[in-house]
Amino acid sequence: MSNRAKELVLDVQELSVDIATPQGSLHAVRKLSFQLQRGETLCLVGESGCGKSMTSLALMGLLPKAARRSATRLELLGEDLIAASPKRINALRGRQMAMIFQEPMTALNPAYTVGEQLMESYLHHRKSSFGEARARAIFLLGKVGMASAEQRLTQYPHQLSGGLRQRVMIAMALMCEPALLVADEPSTALDVTIQAQILRLLVELQRELGIAMLLVTHDLGVVARMAQRVAVMYAGEVVEQGAVSDIFATPHHPYTQALLRCIPVPGRTAPGSALGAIPGQVPSLVGEFHGCSFRDRCAYAQAACAQPVAMKVAASGQSWRCILAELPV
Repeated sequence: MSNRAKELVLDVQELSVDIATPQGSLHAVRKLSFQLQRGETLCLVGESGCGKSMTSLALMGLLPKAARRSATRLELLGEDLIAASPKRINALRGRQMAMIFQEPMTALNPAYTVGEQLMESYLHHRKSSFGEARARAIFLLGKVGMASAEQRLTQYPHQLSGGLRQRVMIAMALMCEPALLVADEPSTALDVTIQAQILRLLVELQRELGIAMLLVTHDLGVVARMAQRVAVMYAGEVVEQGAVSDIFATPHHPYTQALLRCIPVPGRTAPGSALGAIPGQVPSLVGEFHGCSFRDRCAYAQAACAQPVAMKVAASGQSWRCILAELPV
């Protein structure tokens, strides 16, 4: 397992996603870079509209027609995804990389049974018999904690609760044992109790199967429980990245610090006290933008923030995009 854990699964360098609009090009993702090893979980975190889901769709090759993807490097297990043909991407998607979508009710097809949807990718990618695909579907439904797995195969999505539909989505993503699992807000549509069950399930499956997982979330509590590393996104770019323990203990970017202030801390945050808030609005991503994208909302902004800001890197590997080496205490 130790050799598998050191295998580089995903290598992303300067990934950008641009969307044509009547007002000009919208830069949804701007030169995002990270790597993901087998068995590792990296969380992309940030408020709504920062580019997390667009990054996920770009990796999977599922961007809308108006969007254009570019990167200096985008490799899955050493294979160039930028140069790959649509046919090759279709061959990789489902087999080597899979995605769990935010809302299972819209991701699952209401016209097909759970069994038909689970078996489809296995029959296509593995060229297996119907019996093998069915056995695999029953096994994985049991693996994700669904009772009476065989009977579930004949049910339709509307006959299942939100938690069960999300378990079906997880089983579907794991049908062909992918190397990369992209989970886009997998617990957002669920109540708190079911959220905890789904997240615990993902951790157990990821450890058991050695999958590299990119988890997209806006919940820093989920980050603390799930990930080894975290990349904080704002206005389409990564503003801070590093080990979860480093980011939580010593956040270097003002946006990361502001996000952490918005979280109640048991034993430290008094009941009924006001939580932190980030004033202002996210800047428009249409057209050219120079300098720090957070400067209009930052208490430490200076004139130099309007100029391009390079990443600083600490000895621990933690990196941040800010002109300040340390935030004022």
